Amino acid sequence: MGELWSKYSERPADFRQEAQLARQQILNGSLAGDFESVAQALLQVARDDLMTRDLTLGAIRRALQELIVHFPVYRTYISPLGRCNEDDVFFQQALAGARQTLGEADWPVLDCLAGWLGGKQWRERPIGRSRKILKHACVRFQQLTSPAAAKAVEDTAFYRSAVLLSRNDVGFSTEQFSAPVADFHQACLQRFEAFPDNLLATATHDHKRGEDTRARLAILSERSAWYAEQVPLWQTLARPLRDDEQMPSAGDELILYQAILGSWPLDLRSDDQAGLEEYAKRLWQWQQKALREAKLQSSWSAPNDAYERAVQVFIERLLLSAEGELLRSALAKAAQALAAPGALNSLAQTLLRMTVPGVPDLYQGNDYWDFSLVDPDNRRPVDYHSRQQAMAQPREVAEQLAAWRDGRIKQTLIRRTLNLRAEHAQLFARGSYQPLEVIGSQAHRVLAFMREHAGSRAVVIVPIRCAELLKNSALPLVDALQWGDTRVKLPFEASAENLKGLFPGATVTNHKELNISTALGEFPVNLFIQFSTQA
Repeated sequence: MGELWSKYSERPADFRQEAQLARQQILNGSLAGDFESVAQALLQVARDDLMTRDLTLGAIRRALQELIVHFPVYRTYISPLGRCNEDDVFFQQALAGARQTLGEADWPVLDCLAGWLGGKQWRERPIGRSRKILKHACVRFQQLTSPAAAKAVEDTAFYRSAVLLSRNDVGFSTEQFSAPVADFHQACLQRFEAFPDNLLATATHDHKRGEDTRARLAILSERSAWYAEQVPLWQTLARPLRDDEQMPSAGDELILYQAILGSWPLDLRSDDQAGLEEYAKRLWQWQQKALREAKLQSSWSAPNDAYERAVQVFIERLLLSAEGELLRSALAKAAQALAAPGALNSLAQTLLRMTVPGVPDLYQGNDYWDFSLVDPDNRRPVDYHSRQQAMAQPREVAEQLAAWRDGRIKQTLIRRTLNLRAEHAQLFARGSYQPLEVIGSQAHRVLAFMREHAGSRAVVIVPIRCAELLKNSALPLVDALQWGDTRVKLPFEASAENLKGLFPGATVTNHKELNISTALGEFPVNLFIQFSTQA
């Protein structure tokens, strides 16, 4: 994925690099006044000490800029006692990064900044002017690092880098492309121990892409070879749609294709003129914002009308014109190929959000599929009436699975899980978290864990990385035969009588194992509650 992006966009595949370039631009642009204010405040601190009064403003500016460019978090919290140990870890990372890009002559200035910005306690300075100017400099520094990160990462780099767009969203560690299952379990354990009541949100009014858009796009990481084969084909089909070879740029074109793959409506046909017109409006609204936020070809402060118009014409031709039919059909076909495994990802994400340690949050309307783009697309009116009707007229699971594209299958999963949470409130609010071992031929495609509290247990099982198993499937359900001998090892005695699933179907063997072929035979994901046989 990284090689593909670098090849076509000629931009770095390393997101950290992209973010650092954006930070430099922001600090020298929209936040230049704030940056200068901090530099001047630090200059006053330097002049207050005989040992540092010869430091120049230029040297302080250079060191300060590189320190903020390499800052790994939004901010630290400097108190009269200086930086705490947790904050110092991040500060030291920023110092190390700054030393890599600064000349050795500026390293002593970095050492001074490290001392002034929380390395030494304020109370070591005399009460009065000396302490006051140091505190002022620290406060101004803390007020600068947060907007620098937000404007550079969320409002710039997210729109410049498209190694995989599902990784670019608020609160994500975008520089980390992926992680092993063990890291997921460790994060859940840490959350249980430190923040058991923290909000668990997969969508907000400020997300860059809907939760189901991201879940579908994530499939590209499993089918990267296939994706890499499609891109040159799409570029060839796009040539007749261009008036200028340079507009849109190769990078913007690739970002557009990923946006289409993730957000293409499940019921939209490539010959549905009315549906395509509505989708084109939504897509252009996103595209214009993306171009201006990226600040490469256009910006909010200096819109490039010629470039924006050329991209708008490109989108209109792609979606609405006869000459765009071949590319339109190819992209629609690719989006449909990702749809079923993407929906499976979505259902897994939905169940995890409601069962791992934390308090689940459901964004408005997201009990159905959410293939929205950035605001205002994610703030469109919600059809609550249709959702209420679906709740009032439940259908059989098999029927919902066959009609999974209408979104009711997601609503059913949410409704059943929340009802179960209400029945076992303490189990999900305070129950311990324990990763469960999965064994068998497809063990690497299953994530399982247990919550336990006061003798009650919940076992959660979701499939992961199953795009290969769903390659020829029209449903977001892995065929039971493909699971083979895959099973979850249970750390307690269980039987079919006292282990009931959210969706029926479970075979317990030797009272210690749960077969995936039956646990996930009827529904894509499952949650089991152990009932006491003495009850």
